Amino acid sequence: MARRAPEPEPRPVPPLPDLLHAARRGFHHEVGFSIDAEHSGHGFCTVQGKVEHRHLNINGVVHGGVYATILDTAMGGAVVSLLREGETTATTSLYLEFLRAAREGDTLTARGDVLRRGHHIAFAEGNLTDENGLRLSQARGTWYIWSADGGPSRPPVGHRSG
Repeated sequence: MARRAPEPEPRPVPPLPDLLHAARRGFHHEVGFSIDAEHSGHGFCTVQGKVEHRHLNINGVVHGGVYATILDTAMGGAVVSLLREGETTATTSLYLEFLRAAREGDTLTARGDVLRRGHHIAFAEGNLTDENGLRLSQARGTWYIWSADGGPSRPPVGHRSG
């Protein structure tokens, strides 16, 4: 019996040229979080949102998945801000530490910063705070970067690694 060739692994689609426009879609947007353009730029990204009843777990505090979503979005947005035309990226690992619980009505702010952007991998860190600046969670992660032609990606000109 002939063996079928395996299906190619899915790759993310390239983000739209305007990160803020692209951020108006996707899971994070559906759960009520958005990129703060005033506090985002080359290599960093800020995401904010207000905790609603739907974000709570059975204990009445924010579900850990909400923390993961807002931090992944902020750190991923920071990586996307460094991509060149035709490059795509996806999270390959995400590590979170839950320091404090947030409650309904709190405003959450996550800031993601790229620590290093290499040819195929970017490293980022993130912090999640409440409206008083109290740190609720911290995170680190890695993102894989594909080039437009599927070959090695190169860091954008002018970006310092390390």
